[in-house]
Amino acid sequence: MNGQYFSQNPEAKSRETEIVAELRGTSLRFITDHGTFSKGRLDEGSALLLQSLPALTGRAADLGAGWGPIGCFLAAWNEGLEITLIEPNERAAALAGRNAALNQLGNVRILCGDGRKLLPPCLDFILTNPPIRAGKALVYGLFAAAHAALKAGGTLYLVIRRQQGAESAQTHLQTLFSSVECIARKKGFWVLRCIK
Repeated sequence: MNGQYFSQNPEAKSRETEIVAELRGTSLRFITDHGTFSKGRLDEGSALLLQSLPALTGRAADLGAGWGPIGCFLAAWNEGLEITLIEPNERAAALAGRNAALNQLGNVRILCGDGRKLLPPCLDFILTNPPIRAGKALVYGLFAAAHAALKAGGTLYLVIRRQQGAESAQTHLQTLFSSVECIARKKGFWVLRCIK
């Protein structure tokens, strides 16, 4: 499993690339690399998730942050938001830290490791583009950990493709959260809002 983007230490040889991503009139620079999810571009699912979000305040976590696009855009758009980026892939977590610094985002902290164990308590928001290829057991474990880490009334936002289990994920999430709603759909991607 070391060749996968969700591995702790990816085997792919490092070859960094710098990109610029723009959403909602904000341009951010990112360094990406082989052995990370969606190297070289902001993936469509994460972009749709970001475009579907309201303004956020309080404490948030980006669960499975990769090289940091979701967390960095949220930090840029919401100055009062304290956001923790959690990523098991050491290469991606290091890039997330560098990308937060590259874009001068001081309201970001990075944690490297298993998000099921590292989520801070009493969060207002958790955002994730979950690692579907890691398997349902791991992904549903992340959902359970997110529910436990959110304060009452807190919200989990996630994006998942219909053909990769969006409907079954929504059904499962309804067993955990008091409200689960699909708030956006595009090109097979669903953005779900789950309120504790």
